[in-house]
Amino acid sequence: MSEIAQLLSKRVQGDVLFDSFSRGRYATDASFYQMMPLGVLSPKSEDDVLAALDIARERGLSILPRGGGTSQCGQTVNEALVLDNTQYFNEILELDVENRRCVVRPGIVLDELNRALKPHGLWFPVDVSTASRATIGGMAGNNSCGGKSIRYGMMRDNVISIEALLADGSKHRFGTGKADQNAIYAALSKDMLALGARESAEIAARFPNVMRRVGGYNIDALVPEAAPQNLAHLLVGSEGTLAYSTAIELKLWPLMAGKVMGVCHFPTFYKAMDAAQHLVKLKPQGVELVDDTMIALGRDIPMFRSTIDTVVTGQPAALLLVEFIEEDASRYPEKLRQLEEMMGDLGFSWTGEGEAWGGVTSVTDVGLQNQIAEFRKSGLNIMMSMKTDGKPVSFVEDCAVELPDLAEYTAGLTDIFGKHGTKGTWYAHASVGCLHVRPVLNLKLDKDVKTMRAIAEECFDLVARYKGSHSGEHGDGLVRSEFHEKMFGPRMTGSFAEVKRRFDPKGLFNPGKIVNPPKMDDRSLFRYGPEYKAAQMDTELDWSAWTGGGGGFQGAVEMCNNNGACRKLKGGVMCPSYRVTRKEKDLTRGRANALRLAISGQLGPDAFSSDDMAEAMKLCVSCKGCKRECPTGVDMARMKIEVLSARAKKNGISLHDRLVAYMPRYAVWAAKMPFLPNLRDQLPGLAALSEKIAGFTAKRALPKWSARPFRDFEVARKTAPQAVLFVDSFNRYFEPDNLRAAVRVLRAAGVEVDLVRATDGGRPLCCGRTFLSAGLVEEARVEARRLVAALKPYAEKQIPIVGLEPSCLLTLRDEIPALLPGAETALIAEHARMFEEFIADQKDNPAFRLDLKSPGPKVLLHGHCHQKAMNVMPAIEQTLALLPDTSIEKVETSCCGMAGAFGYGHDTYDVSMKMAELDLLPAVRKASKDVLVVADGTSCRHQIGDNTDRKPIHVARLLEMALKDQEE
Repeated sequence: MSEIAQLLSKRVQGDVLFDSFSRGRYATDASFYQMMPLGVLSPKSEDDVLAALDIARERGLSILPRGGGTSQCGQTVNEALVLDNTQYFNEILELDVENRRCVVRPGIVLDELNRALKPHGLWFPVDVSTASRATIGGMAGNNSCGGKSIRYGMMRDNVISIEALLADGSKHRFGTGKADQNAIYAALSKDMLALGARESAEIAARFPNVMRRVGGYNIDALVPEAAPQNLAHLLVGSEGTLAYSTAIELKLWPLMAGKVMGVCHFPTFYKAMDAAQHLVKLKPQGVELVDDTMIALGRDIPMFRSTIDTVVTGQPAALLLVEFIEEDASRYPEKLRQLEEMMGDLGFSWTGEGEAWGGVTSVTDVGLQNQIAEFRKSGLNIMMSMKTDGKPVSFVEDCAVELPDLAEYTAGLTDIFGKHGTKGTWYAHASVGCLHVRPVLNLKLDKDVKTMRAIAEECFDLVARYKGSHSGEHGDGLVRSEFHEKMFGPRMTGSFAEVKRRFDPKGLFNPGKIVNPPKMDDRSLFRYGPEYKAAQMDTELDWSAWTGGGGGFQGAVEMCNNNGACRKLKGGVMCPSYRVTRKEKDLTRGRANALRLAISGQLGPDAFSSDDMAEAMKLCVSCKGCKRECPTGVDMARMKIEVLSARAKKNGISLHDRLVAYMPRYAVWAAKMPFLPNLRDQLPGLAALSEKIAGFTAKRALPKWSARPFRDFEVARKTAPQAVLFVDSFNRYFEPDNLRAAVRVLRAAGVEVDLVRATDGGRPLCCGRTFLSAGLVEEARVEARRLVAALKPYAEKQIPIVGLEPSCLLTLRDEIPALLPGAETALIAEHARMFEEFIADQKDNPAFRLDLKSPGPKVLLHGHCHQKAMNVMPAIEQTLALLPDTSIEKVETSCCGMAGAFGYGHDTYDVSMKMAELDLLPAVRKASKDVLVVADGTSCRHQIGDNTDRKPIHVARLLEMALKDQEE
């Protein structure tokens, strides 16, 4: 394949990737399949796509267009040349606000499109749950639906036309009537309309009479009764098997102002399903199901726990989320009243017992509505968060039936699962009779694969009995294409094959999907095939919560289901490097795939500690965003430590890493003569020399060593302290006034505070984080043991352990328990509190009183990544709310880009700056001069201070400024 790569590189501008790691990252999607592609091209233009088509025709290769790679049926995997449209091929080509239409490239992400449309009062309403990463091209290829299809229709209802390249390289505009007058298109159109006329009776007889039908090709768009016939709708839902879309014209809708939601509680799953047919009579824009399994799993996920606790009453077996959106917002109270009346008419009340229990929780707060919507949209990932080898498996999950049949159908399907010794997890679109159900199976076991096959056969028979659709939303791919003949009959599948031959006679585009498919249970196509086995390996951290090799490391890696939540470009933290590069390798998903393939031997010997793996991890800034925001709990920051450790043992570490790692140890000596290390940024040429010798970029100054570092004797020992302060190395040696401010604030509040000191009387204590960043796990463990020994007496007395630097204090709650698992570190983790958390904890303590004045009219708050990952931000906001006459604005940012030493690396500086320029630095520059900029993270403050004219401060300094007895 290197020859193909060379041919492409000569003819295209986009990225050409043919190495094993890159191919492996594109071998999977959100299905259970894996097919290694021939190579990957990220095209920058139509010319790049044409060049790829030319080479593919000449060499007999296949082409696979790919968007976000979130397909659940194997549509976006193949032994083909993958064209990833997401990195470059993603522009808005035309926006016609007056006529409510736009034209876009296939790689644009739905959320990005809607962000661009919002200022114009418009949106594209096919709101799939994967909107943060689903591309318009992928949605068109899949005929996506979303939760509001009852009002807005499906993708085919909202696509006006498509410009596409056929296999011969000719370009055409597919649409209504004579949209394209050239001879090739005219002949193709004539043949397709003739097929539609010929098969109209068969189509009427065999196509399911349900809204949610995406199986096969949309040849119902070709029948005479479908006038005006739109050939673009034949491409919609074709899964990239007919043509290559280069521009898609969309119908846009006006944005509605606000909405309301009623969370309907039901005592049994059957009752909820039976109620759906009645609730839709109120004309909601959506009715979404959440079952008790999803509720229970959601409570175990930090980012969803508070939402569930707020809206869920008692122990319902199922919830139906009924959402109303109206042009006239004054109608909302009446809509909620009608919903409550209907639930009462159906026999449910909060005071009822048994099957009569239930009711409605009204949700009018926009923030809470958004939290509920995010929870529901994360249904797939939440279901996949089970840490066992068995996982909910997608293969019969989105069958659709008419609403009056929904309760009996789901009961029948539950019986099928029970017959085969498993149960299903349920969620999704009750309003249109399309429920996502996944039986729990372990596809590493041959017996469970056989069970999957048997369930599929019986389920599709059941669907046929109800005249439903076996493919209601997620498409055909490798999972369902095989069953088209069972569901449509041989004549219809023959028509599908005829369409494929007419469009793509040589089978260039994504072969094996919709027509001529392999068996759905062909294990040679599985992610976990018959030969799959992870190698035995020794790991450094505690992975015992998971299963598999490496003490559970294998199971932790395999938690990634490839659904791609890490591909979001706004909101939350993860994945900051991807937001800059748009490269699959810089995703949690991309890294997890590389790890899985490496530990299972699919990338060659020693892949785990290879240079390619180092490259995969290079731009991971260990922000821990995935720890909180990945609903399946893939903790890449912790996994990266294992890779760094393996590489350090194999290769040693660089001078750059050594200087970073050992800083807490040589800091004692540097602090005695701080002027010497500070010369680096004072004498001309030394910064450039440090870049050449030690890899520290000359483009920014290093932290300045304080001439007056913090000394332990500054705080007298206390016999009965109410809090103990953990003095981290960064604040001790570089910004000691933060520590002094914290002590002063706590004392002003009447808190007796002590310092934690080394029990051996030696050098100051350290959390070991700098050693972990270089893979020196044993050295980190040495530091952790010293710190644990010193903190244990305080924790045993239930004395809060307070810290200022997020990356250091929160190590006590995260990495140290993984380094030294056991009761001691668990106890210390329980009592470890950020400075603001400690203050927020005192809200009901009458002895704690801070007498504060306003430090300024407004505070702009930037949260450290680890504070966000460990859910500390609410405590910071509660603490800042104590400031009188001061408004607080939180900057919605991902990582600031510094990430400890990351922003100081000569080879990572540029990426660091691009991260900062996404949201943080523009927000700071925009703030008026009287706004105080606050950031707890040492590296965050340096990033802001280095690149703006503002001097950010720690919250401790802010509170010190606000003390009423503070001298002017």
